[in-house]
Amino acid sequence: MGHRLIALGTAADGIDVVAAIDSGKNPKCGQDAGTLAGVGDIGVPLSAEWPEAVDAVIDFSVPEATDALIAECVARGFPLVFATTGLSPQQEAAIAEASQTIPIVKAASMSTAVNLTMKLTEIAATALKDHPTGADVEILERHHRFKEDSPSGTALAFGKIVSQAMGQSNEQHGRSGRPGARPHDEIGYHAIRTGDNPGEHTIVFGLLGETIELRVAATNRDCYAQGAFQAAAWLKGKAAGLYNMQDVLGLNSIGA
Repeated sequence: MGHRLIALGTAADGIDVVAAIDSGKNPKCGQDAGTLAGVGDIGVPLSAEWPEAVDAVIDFSVPEATDALIAECVARGFPLVFATTGLSPQQEAAIAEASQTIPIVKAASMSTAVNLTMKLTEIAATALKDHPTGADVEILERHHRFKEDSPSGTALAFGKIVSQAMGQSNEQHGRSGRPGARPHDEIGYHAIRTGDNPGEHTIVFGLLGETIELRVAATNRDCYAQGAFQAAAWLKGKAAGLYNMQDVLGLNSIGA
């Protein structure tokens, strides 16, 4: 994602890449970020040093970097687009606290298509909450072999939307053996890791006699970078607070 942010940001109108931040332990620190991203020298080295001023910070990293990232953004007053998943409850709380000082867009996915599918999921879950036959919800996700967290943060975000609308209180991660009949108060999660898949999610609403499936899939990672750029531009001039991509895309104004 860092490579795609650099490559696309360098080519886009209205975007200036002024820093590329990584751990000081990265042996590539000091090398030009554009060269590392495959677009040639842009005069911005990969570095652990923070710039004096930016309009927004975009973070696609790892939970281990979150504490230092939040501290730096708060201390410098930098707006933040936060796209890292797999956080601890303490880190989630730290981000909420930081949003009292700086504006933050935090989302499990920066993809426009994913966030629109989340709105459709909310609408479907709300409509099916009291369906006479009951609705079973299963969430399938596919990602590349290198992904470390499972299920994906996006899959869990879809599940949270469903449970808030329909009231499921249990999660089932995969099935084997003889678990018995499926209870209606659970959401099933199924994580598939294969090849270089950049991300694919299917939300299944199973009724008796009919089925609804909402599927969204990325063919490359550029959609996440483009969404992050849109979020960064949207943050300009915003007051401190915790926002999401539904806010950025204006989807919160659409009723379920």
